[in-house]
Amino acid sequence: MNVEKILAIAGKPGLFELKLQTRSGFLAESLLDGKKITVGLRSNVSLLSEISVYTYSEEKPLVEILRAIAIKENEGPTISNKEDNAKLVAYFKEVLPDYDEDRVYVSDIKKVLNWYTILQAKGLVSKEEPIVENAEAVKEQVVEEIKAPKTSKTKK
Repeated sequence: MNVEKILAIAGKPGLFELKLQTRSGFLAESLLDGKKITVGLRSNVSLLSEISVYTYSEEKPLVEILRAIAIKENEGPTISNKEDNAKLVAYFKEVLPDYDEDRVYVSDIKKVLNWYTILQAKGLVSKEEPIVENAEAVKEQVVEEIKAPKTSKTKK
């Protein structure tokens, strides 16, 4: 599942794909109807790859939750985000049993399920483990950085 260029824009329904960056903002295409819009730099924009959901032990990346829903539904459609709140909470508890019920609201659950539905309709959800391109090269670079002697500057 690759959501690196998928955006949520405050005040706009649905999700958008980042198409082009401009001097004053960027151009995005709606995943709902395919319309292109320009978004200014002052707009509140979130990358789906950067969003997390609170659990009692840590913050769980949204990509992992979407993957868990895809596994549960065999990459098929999920329940509607218009179901009653008790059903939505019970469903989300099945997907993410340790989510923090005090900090994750029903409106958040509705948003996650709506986003899953949009991504699933476009074929962007997958139950496969995410694969990092050039994983071996990244691993080697991290190992080299760890092995490199650390120099510290001290004031005299």
